Amino acid sequence: MNAKRAKAHKSTTTKLFVLDTNVLMHDPLSLFRFEEHDIYVPMMTLEELDANKKGMSEVARNARQSSRLLDEIVSGAEHDMAHGISLSGPSRELATGRLFFQTEAINGILPSSLPTAKADNQIIGVVMHLGQKYPKRPVILVSKDINMRIKARALGLEAQDYFNDKVLEDTDLLYTGTRELPADFWDTHGKGLESWKKDSRTYYRIKGPLCPEMLVNEFVWQDGPQPLQAWVKVGAGKTAELETLIDYSHAKNAVWGITARNREQNFALNLLMNPDIDFVTLLGQAGTGKTLLTLAAALTQTLETKLFSEIIITRVTVPVGEDIGFLPGTEEEKMTPWMGALEDNLDVLNKPAEAPSGAHAGGSYGGDWGRAATMDLIRSRIKVKSLNFMRGRTFLNKFLIIDEAQNLTPKQMKTLITRAGPGTKVVCLGNIAQIDTPYLTEGSSGLTYVVDRFKGWPHSGHVTLQRGERSRLAEHAAEVL
Repeated sequence: MNAKRAKAHKSTTTKLFVLDTNVLMHDPLSLFRFEEHDIYVPMMTLEELDANKKGMSEVARNARQSSRLLDEIVSGAEHDMAHGISLSGPSRELATGRLFFQTEAINGILPSSLPTAKADNQIIGVVMHLGQKYPKRPVILVSKDINMRIKARALGLEAQDYFNDKVLEDTDLLYTGTRELPADFWDTHGKGLESWKKDSRTYYRIKGPLCPEMLVNEFVWQDGPQPLQAWVKVGAGKTAELETLIDYSHAKNAVWGITARNREQNFALNLLMNPDIDFVTLLGQAGTGKTLLTLAAALTQTLETKLFSEIIITRVTVPVGEDIGFLPGTEEEKMTPWMGALEDNLDVLNKPAEAPSGAHAGGSYGGDWGRAATMDLIRSRIKVKSLNFMRGRTFLNKFLIIDEAQNLTPKQMKTLITRAGPGTKVVCLGNIAQIDTPYLTEGSSGLTYVVDRFKGWPHSGHVTLQRGERSRLAEHAAEVL
C-alpha cells in the first residue's frame, strides 16, 4: 500500500463487507481481495460452508479451501475475535483490513414476512443488525446470488456482486482479435513505408497513430479496390510490422478439404495452421464453424504433416466437474453423449469428396469401405477425455481442443491450459452467450478471462467469428429468434 493510498485510507471510512457463502465457494481467496476494507463472516456462512464441504466437485473443494484458510487466519488470534483479526499478515500485505466473525446471537430484526429458518434471510438479518450498530459506516452485502441481492435492496440494504474475477463489465468491449483499417490508413501510415518479401509473404513496416494500439497477432483488414488481409507481427509501439496471410479461401490451400467461407474463418485457419501459435481462442455463435475448422486443422497436422501425435478433445460435461455418472463403459464411452458435435463434424470432414483433394476426404479410397477405413484411422488418433481427470497430466505434442470453454471458471481454465507440455497446441472454443454453469456470467467466464489475459502474447491468437455458415435456415434463426 503506497503513501497516497494510506492517506486516502485514513481520511475515508473503510467499508464493512458481509460475505455470503457462495462468494467463498466461488473464490476462497476472496477474503484477501477487499484491500483496506473490513470483512464480516456471519455464523450462517460458516454453517453453509460446513454443509457443502463433502464431495469432489469444484464447489466442495473451494468450501474446504475456504475453511482451511479461515482456520489459518483464526489460529493464534482467538483473543482478537471481538476487535477483528488483521488480514495483513495472512494475506502478505494484499489486504490491510480486519476480519470479523459473528460472536453474538442476533434475533428479531427481520420483517415477519421473511422466514428466519432460511440461511439467506439470516445473513440479511446480520447485515441489518450491522447497519443499525454502525450507522455512519457503509455496510455492504457481497453475494453471487441475484435473488439475495434483490431481497437485500428491497429492505434498503446495500448489496453487490463479487466482481474481483470479472474481466469485463460489458462483453461488447471484449477483444475481437480483428480490426478494420480506416479508408485513409495508407495516407496516414504510409510515410516512410518499408516493404519486403520473404517465403511468399509480404511484410510492411508502418508508422502512424494506430501503431501503439495494434496488438501482436491481431488481424487487420481493409476492403476496397486493393483489399488487404494481414496480421500484426510487431505492434504496441511507434512502428508496427504487418504480414500478409495465407489465403485459405482458395481451393489450393484447402485444409482437409475445407476452405474458409468468410474473412474471419480465414483468420482462424491462419492461427490454427501456424506452428508458432501455441494457444488459440475462437469465439462465435452457433454455426460459425469453430469446431469444424479446428478439427480440419487438427487432422491435417496430425495425420498429414505429423506435427502432433494425437488430438485430444475435452468438453465440460455440464453438470460441471461432477462425476460423469454410472454409465457402463470406459471414460471414452461415457463421454460419447456429450460428443455429438464431434461426430457431426467428422461426418462432414469424411464425406465422399467432390473437391479435387479427393484423397484427403476419403472419396478415392474405394467407396464406402475406404470411408470406413479412413474413419477408423481418424478415430484412432482422436481421444475424448473428461475434464475431471486432467489434474497432474502433461500433454506432449498433442493438439488439445477444449470445446464449450465458456462453461469453465477461470480457475478450471488455468488447470487445463497448464497441462500443455512442449509441442502441444491448445485451442479453446466457445460462445459466451450460452453459459450453463451456475454463477458464471459472460464477464466472469474462464473463456472471457483467457481472451483478455492472452491478448498481445506473440504465441497466442484470438478471433471472434461473426457469420453463421450452417445453412440459410440456421442463420435466419440466429437473427430473428
